[in-house]
Amino acid sequence: MQVGFDFTVSTMKDLTEAIEEYGILPYFANSLPGFSIEEHAAPQVWFSDDAEGIWEWKGPVIQKTGCAYGKFFEKKAAFVSREWFLDLANCRRDGYDYEGFYNDGFSERRDKYLFDLVEARGPLLSKELKALGGYGKGGRGGFDTCVNRLQAQCFVVISNFVYQTDKNGREYGWGIAEYATPEQFMGAEYISSMYSRDPEESYERVLEHICGLLPGAKADDVRRFLR
Repeated sequence: MQVGFDFTVSTMKDLTEAIEEYGILPYFANSLPGFSIEEHAAPQVWFSDDAEGIWEWKGPVIQKTGCAYGKFFEKKAAFVSREWFLDLANCRRDGYDYEGFYNDGFSERRDKYLFDLVEARGPLLSKELKALGGYGKGGRGGFDTCVNRLQAQCFVVISNFVYQTDKNGREYGWGIAEYATPEQFMGAEYISSMYSRDPEESYERVLEHICGLLPGAKADDVRRFLR
């Protein structure tokens, strides 16, 4: 295992501390061996039917730490601390706000339609966002593609997971993702502070950080992971 850190997630506290300590923490196994919560989770909390586990902890941890959560790497979800999200977002946005990013041809029209809905009305649960935007049978398609692309570009994050409740107030089913812009979730002033650093410098900082966590990984492999 090529990891420069060693931890086990058995409790929500473990997960919170790991995110705050390591800054960038993918949820699922990926192209960098050992660099995921999945590979460090105790079996009893990884998609267990017997007890609450990591899946149920995602919303509370996002809310408690204020970290970013979304499909940031290799189309897979990851937690990124408030501190490290500034550099990740700066290099992914290449120093742009969304309007400039779109006007210079780096975002598609259908992505802008979805982004504008989130920016105007967010935070919104996925089902609310789909209904508002007319997505679904007989309407617009491509919701998942667009929202995932906006996450990868760091213009949209998942700010919470909300569960449906039965008549007795018990939660059930899978958590419903709530989408927001980082500016809405973390604060516009905080997010705008990213632009004080050159995007290339931010990229090198993220690259160096992950290489420091994974001393056995090749820099080119980390670069591919960051694409």
